[in-house]
Amino acid sequence: MGNDLRFIILNSDEQFGAELRELLLTFRNVKIVAEVDDPTVLTSAMTQFPVDAVLVNLDPNPEALLPLIADIAGHNPGLSFFAVSESTDGPLILKAMRMGVKEFFPRPVDRANLAEAVEKLVAGRSGSKAGGKLVTVIGASGGVGATTIATNLAAELAALEHGEVTVIDLDYRFGQVATLLDITPTYTLSDLSSSPEALDTGVIARALTQHACGVRVLARPNHFAEADMITGASCMGVVSSLLEMNKYVVTDGPTRYDLGATSVFSLSDISLLVVQLLVPCVRSASRMLESMRANGFNLDRVKLVCNRVGRDAGHLTPENVAETLNLDVIAIVPDDWQTVSAAVNLGDPLVSYGPKTKARIAIQELAERLHKPESETDDKDVRKKSLIGRIFAHT
Repeated sequence: MGNDLRFIILNSDEQFGAELRELLLTFRNVKIVAEVDDPTVLTSAMTQFPVDAVLVNLDPNPEALLPLIADIAGHNPGLSFFAVSESTDGPLILKAMRMGVKEFFPRPVDRANLAEAVEKLVAGRSGSKAGGKLVTVIGASGGVGATTIATNLAAELAALEHGEVTVIDLDYRFGQVATLLDITPTYTLSDLSSSPEALDTGVIARALTQHACGVRVLARPNHFAEADMITGASCMGVVSSLLEMNKYVVTDGPTRYDLGATSVFSLSDISLLVVQLLVPCVRSASRMLESMRANGFNLDRVKLVCNRVGRDAGHLTPENVAETLNLDVIAIVPDDWQTVSAAVNLGDPLVSYGPKTKARIAIQELAERLHKPESETDDKDVRKKSLIGRIFAHT
């Protein structure tokens, strides 16, 4: 596969939004960089996010939206417009095509027709520059070790990609990514979120703090008041810009389910849901997945990381959790409280503090699996291998 297709959705029907999201996210080469419900903000969204195509729900007033499409299409000849409408009126479809709509889909949208249109766009962009991969790490509940997983996974990926990896702290108030790496950043996420326009790569590079292990860090704001100023749109603008600069972007969080979180999940190549083998944690994970499913997210892009697994795990096993949540387990990280807690307190990633420990080796193997999923030739679970391979395939 070539570069991913980046879509903006323009849709004022909240109920239909989940259906549109579900349709697009079934394609592994499609990312949703923004969703807007007001036509007047579409142009500004296009200046903030890199975009290849816009999917527009023309209803309930196609005649009001078509002139806007014609104007934007005229100024952006490389941009593709897909339109959706309950109307199958021939003159309307012809008018939409004349005004710049590349593909018109009557509702309900036929997935096969949409797939064909997406493949045409992919074929037309086969020589374009590939962007980075977004890996989100989310905890099923507080204290499961998601920050430790995210930080150390980023450090391992940085070793594989010679430093072209950034980890972002999306816990705006209580995030601890900078603490776990013992760094004091000069700039934070709030400094980059104040601009409504796409950010210059030089500005972003100066805002990142690099750790000795090679990973770059964009820390959470220093003050609660700054955290309150970060909008979902501004956060996604920063994430989108970082994906243009890195081979991987790893997020710790989001920690709350809001508009910013849904945008991050839509853009993610894979989301790692960190759980412990505890019933309350599994129940929290089930609620999160139920909400994601209801909002149209592709759960094939969600994988389980079972953390702190040891002999004293009680009656639950990783297999129990995987079956209950109907998700594949991509990593099992052994319980090594003494080593991990010491590394956290000293501000060292496990790659340098405990390179031969079982916890570090498990996270290293997770990084390698994400980095080169197609190389798994001896995996007994072919279904798990093929799912990861489809998410990260580059052919």
